[in-house]
Amino acid sequence: MAAAAEGAGSGAGGGAGAGAGAEEPVVSLAEVLAENEELEKEARAVLGGSDHERCSYAQGVVKRQALYACSTCTPPGAEPAGICLACSYECHGSHRLFELYTKRNFRCDCGNSKFKNLQCKLLPEKGKVNSGNKYNDNFYGLYCTCKRPYPDPDDEIPDEMIQCIICEDWFHGRHLGAIPPESGDFHEMVCQACMNHCHFLWAYAPQLAVPALTKATSLEDEGIVLNVEESEEQKKEIKKESGAEHQEVKEEEKQTEQFNEPSTSSGSACPEIVTKSEEPACKLKELQSKQFLKKDTATFWPSNWRSKLCTCADCLKMYSELEVPFLTDEYDTVLAYENKGTSDQETDRRDPLMDTLNSMNRVQQVELICEYNDLKTELTDYLRRFADEGTVVKREDIQHFFEEFQSRKRRRTNRMQYYCS
Repeated sequence: MAAAAEGAGSGAGGGAGAGAGAEEPVVSLAEVLAENEELEKEARAVLGGSDHERCSYAQGVVKRQALYACSTCTPPGAEPAGICLACSYECHGSHRLFELYTKRNFRCDCGNSKFKNLQCKLLPEKGKVNSGNKYNDNFYGLYCTCKRPYPDPDDEIPDEMIQCIICEDWFHGRHLGAIPPESGDFHEMVCQACMNHCHFLWAYAPQLAVPALTKATSLEDEGIVLNVEESEEQKKEIKKESGAEHQEVKEEEKQTEQFNEPSTSSGSACPEIVTKSEEPACKLKELQSKQFLKKDTATFWPSNWRSKLCTCADCLKMYSELEVPFLTDEYDTVLAYENKGTSDQETDRRDPLMDTLNSMNRVQQVELICEYNDLKTELTDYLRRFADEGTVVKREDIQHFFEEFQSRKRRRTNRMQYYCS
């Protein structure tokens, strides 16, 4: 809103006469209500159902929650620390905070040994440290490979910040080694460093990833062509195994044909056919046996790609060793976190009228309900005219309504008193 006001002022050309003649932008009531509802929905999604009144420390390690870092209590050079939503309000309300959005598997640090001169007001008794917490430069207000703040006062290039789902750092779109697809075309991103760490994802990329917008002129520009991540000897071994398996299939088919032929000897019994118990196939090995490209770029993934990762015993062990077991968890996604915030707070939104009613006796409750219904009905009818006509509701319009409403209320009250006397 401030930017729009400044833009309108600068567009006036600097002359007083031109500024006086410029009309203010007109916004209808319907547009205001729609915008307000959208902002509320976005706020609920960002907070992900986090409790704004109770410290989350009592919940232990929280799978996902809204987190903040306090630059006042833990400035650069001090140990990094993260605080929950409730502590950001109650314990650090006047401090300089960095909004971290959401981090996985984190426990609130507020008031522990990292805070030298502060005790948590909500839960004073806490452990000295949370050894399971993971920290990065975001806790000092720095992001991306460029290690710059956001927003950056020295950066005049408009750019979108995208969070990596593995390291959970935020990156400028221009610092990912590839031009990101349109924001609506992908749901998750894995940065360059994490793709090098989780190199097995390159085997999935041709089938699952959303292509970036870069255009390569040659294979050297595009990346390294790989067949399998193993050595040449291992590749030969795979070929031998596949050849042996092919020969075994032929032998089995031949034996089956012989078994199915009618026996010429009356004394011979039909032999028992024993089928081999097949082990579940590994999707990753199957993909690695094909040609794929390994590039020095980030990758972009659709909403359901995690469900297509292999979950065989070997792959689950690999995820654990690489410290990425959350990749197979659909509820780890930021989308699931945001959906939880929207659904939980829609359910838990409390009506202030009901809170007030609970503190009143029966007569007061009936009187308040009648007054509330009168006000709601008359205000709705009054504002509907503005919405239908697409006109602006001005301050004097609202003042006029309440003056008229109070006047009608006094007339009703006076008639009742006269009648009762």
